[in-house]
Amino acid sequence: MRLLLLALSFAAVALAGCTTTSPPRNPLAEWHASPNHGPRRARVIVLHHTAMDSAEGALRVLQTGNAGGPVSSHYLIGDDGRRYQLVSEQARAWHAGDSSWAGINDLNSTSIGIELDNDGHEPFSEAQIQSLLVLLADIVERNGIQPHLVVGHGDIAPTKKDDPSAWFPWQRLAEAGFGLWPTGGVGLPPPGFDPWAALRLVGYDLADPGAALAAFHRHYRGRDDRTWLPGDDVILHDLQTQLIALPAGAPRADMAQGSIGTPPPDAGERLNSPVR
Repeated sequence: MRLLLLALSFAAVALAGCTTTSPPRNPLAEWHASPNHGPRRARVIVLHHTAMDSAEGALRVLQTGNAGGPVSSHYLIGDDGRRYQLVSEQARAWHAGDSSWAGINDLNSTSIGIELDNDGHEPFSEAQIQSLLVLLADIVERNGIQPHLVVGHGDIAPTKKDDPSAWFPWQRLAEAGFGLWPTGGVGLPPPGFDPWAALRLVGYDLADPGAALAAFHRHYRGRDDRTWLPGDDVILHDLQTQLIALPAGAPRADMAQGSIGTPPPDAGERLNSPVR
């Protein structure tokens, strides 16, 4: 009898251990586990488009070691609005690759990646945007992420990426409270205003100024110009004013936690071959 009780006790402990170590899953999405991840803590949300023909095809790539190497994201949202979760938010998905935002050089360790089923050459569906807004509200609330820290892959990797493309409705997201967008009520910039300094403050890496400008224009003006356009200084003055007005002590991108664990070389970059 004593041996039986001991066996039952060990079994209960084992079951409890399985329960506590199971990665948290979001009930808003279907769980489709990907092994391509590591542990970390998020402070930024990065949006992507798959550049594929279907969500099913993107799921296969995100769940396997494809020809370009393993890659994943935390979520995928289909054109019909259906949500899939592939990696726990507490784990480090491989979606950002070689990137930088507000001085952070390892976005995989500090971000949650959301792939959108879109080929990059067409508008995003209403069902998909509505689904994204629901998911963003949930993620931001639970993780304590500042709502303005919702950016695109093209913003954090301007020399290599353009997703989620110039078709993405950033203003629509901002109207719902996500991402940074000019308010239109700040007015003209003061004499001596430095647009490059403002661009850096917003978060852009200026190692390649032309690429940074193209990413900024894609996000805020729906075009890819690599030189300054009339009105850019007004937009940047507006964005800069909003950032400076953030409450003291509010979490910002440059306060994000560092990397935990060691990713494979260029992890998250190789999604580009089959997916981007």
